[in-house]
Order: sequence, then C-alpha cells, then structure tokens
Amino acid sequence: MSGVLGGTFVVGVPVVTAAVAAVLLVALVVFALWIGRRAWRRGLEDAHARGRSEAEAAERDAHRRFLSRLDHELKNPVTAIRTALAAEEGDEVSPNLTVAAAQADRLALLVGELRALASLESRELDREQVDVAAIVREEADALGRELSARGVAREISVDLPTAPWPLPEISGDPDLLAVAIRNLLVNAAKYSDEGARIEVRGVEETGSVTIEVADTGWGIADDELAQVWDELWRGAHARKVEGSGLGLSLVRIVAHKHGGDVALRSQHGRGTSVRLRLPIRVGA
Repeated sequence: MSGVLGGTFVVGVPVVTAAVAAVLLVALVVFALWIGRRAWRRGLEDAHARGRSEAEAAERDAHRRFLSRLDHELKNPVTAIRTALAAEEGDEVSPNLTVAAAQADRLALLVGELRALASLESRELDREQVDVAAIVREEADALGRELSARGVAREISVDLPTAPWPLPEISGDPDLLAVAIRNLLVNAAKYSDEGARIEVRGVEETGSVTIEVADTGWGIADDELAQVWDELWRGAHARKVEGSGLGLSLVRIVAHKHGGDVALRSQHGRGTSVRLRLPIRVGA
C-alpha cells in the first residue's frame, strides 16, 4: 500500500514482511559480531606469545565487552519485533506470522542467555563447601524425569565412588556448578538418538575432583572440534535441534571461575566425553 502524507510519498509494508526482514537483519548482526569476535581472537595469538597472563586478561575483558555489545545491539530490535507481531495477532494467524513470532522468541531467548553469560563473567562466586556428588545425582535424576515425561528414551547411569571414601567436597558456588553439570547432561541428551547411553563418572585426582559426562550420541567431526568453545557456534549436525550454541561456553566460564578447566573428546558417529575438573581448595 502507498500514499502521500504531508507531501511525502509513503510506501506501506505489511507488518509480517517487515518483521521477517527485521528478524533476518538481527540475525545478520549476530553473525557479523560473531565473525568480528573470532577475527579479534585470532589477532590475540601474538599477544599470547608476548605474555600469557596479559593476553588472558585482555581476552576476558574483550569477551565481556563483546557480550555486552551483542546484548545492546539485539535487545531493543527484538523487543520491537515481538511487540509488532503481538499487535498483529487475531483470530486467524498466518503461517508467516507464526514463523516470524517463533524466530523472534528464539532471538529473545538468545539475548537473555547472552546477558546471563555476560553477568557470569563479572560476578563474584558465592563460595561454600559443595558436595559435587550430590549435585551430579540431583541433576541426573531431574533430567531423567524430564526425559521420561516427554517420552524421550535415554539410558542415564551415574558412577561415583563410595570406597575407600566418596568424592570430597570442594569450595565453590553450588548454583553455578549445578548449571554447568546440567548443561553437560542436557547436551548429551539433546545431541543423541533414542536409546543412547549417558554415563556420568566422578573421580578424585591430586587436589581436584573431575566429573565426566560421556554419551553414545552423534559426536563431533574432527574439523569442528577446535570451535566447540566459541560462543554461538553450532556444529553441522547440532543444527538439527534447537539451541543457542552457548552451553559449552558457559561450562568453560564456570570451570575457569572455580580455578578449574574443562576438556572435550569426541568422535563423529560414536559419541562425546566432557571432563570438568574442579580444584578441591581455592587456589589449588
């Protein structure tokens, strides 16, 4: 529809079309910022060679700025898109409107997760003595119940030592540790087929506790392994299911904030193993 308003020629665009275009534009912003982020990280390699600690500090600072910028760039347009789409809803909803609304909701969820990730980067840990074994059992049981309620078949087993003694408590933030372990469990269930096995193991090593989540899922191709820790990155096979590409990034941040680390091994078509190592004492 077009017309003349105040001497200016105006072209009207259907709200659904405009919303779809806006969603695509926002997605392009995400992609462009992600590409810029990766290029910046490659440029840090020389800085790492000059001084590891200085480079790591610069990396963390740039990471926080990246997440804040991405949140800022996405928040307002996504809110506007969702408001416009809601105003168009009526008794009969067109397929295009449904698709646009679903994608707008997905972007809104992504913005929320990015904000949480940025907040996690800067927040102080609320440390206390934590029974990691209890958290593992609780999260595994919760996921098993959720999968059963949805009719999803996964075989989940938990093997934690009891002799000669159980896993020791560690100094950490129980809420963040629960989030990290749950992310590993959810990934194992999400990126696998019916009947896949998910095995959770724990072991005490010198000065640390290691939790391993292994699965017989789809696995990751060799040429994709180097990118698994990048924010927003998703493997070719992972794109078959909904996700943000932020789960492993979150796990790594939680590990590093506790003074630990996380490592991943995977074979395409066979499965994946992720090991989360956490020091027993602060500074260990």
